[in-house]
Amino acid sequence: MKKQRKPYSSKKPPIPLESHSKIENWIQQVMPDTYPIVKMLDELICNNISGLQYAIKWGKVYYGLPELGWIIEMAAYKVSVNIVFLAGKELDPPPPLGDEKRARYIKLKTIEEVNHPKIKKWIQQASHMTGWK
Repeated sequence: MKKQRKPYSSKKPPIPLESHSKIENWIQQVMPDTYPIVKMLDELICNNISGLQYAIKWGKVYYGLPELGWIIEMAAYKVSVNIVFLAGKELDPPPPLGDEKRARYIKLKTIEEVNHPKIKKWIQQASHMTGWK
C-alpha cells in the first residue's frame, strides 16, 4: 500500500483575517532593523498575487489563496526575515534553505536581497502551487 503524504503540520492552519489591516499592525511591531525588509516583502507579495487571504499565527504572517491554502509564511526576527514557501521544494529553482520536507525558505538581511529577481519569481510561482490547507 502506498504511503499517503503527510500534511504540512499536525497543527491546524491559521484562520483567515477579514482584512490586511492586522498584517499592517504586525509589520509596525517588528524590529526596526527588519521593518523595511518586511514592509517591502509584504508589498511585493500583495502586488504579485491577487485574491490573497492573510493570517497571523505563532507570531508569523501567512499569505494564501482560498483554493490553494497557505502558500507563503513570513517570520521577522531581530536581524533577519525568513520567507517560507510552503511548496518550496516544487519551485524552480527551489529556495536554498530547508530540510527534506516540502517547505523551503530564504533568510533576508538587507533590502538589496529583497530586490533579487528570484524573490519575485518564487512569489509568482508559489501563487500556482497547493500550500498548507
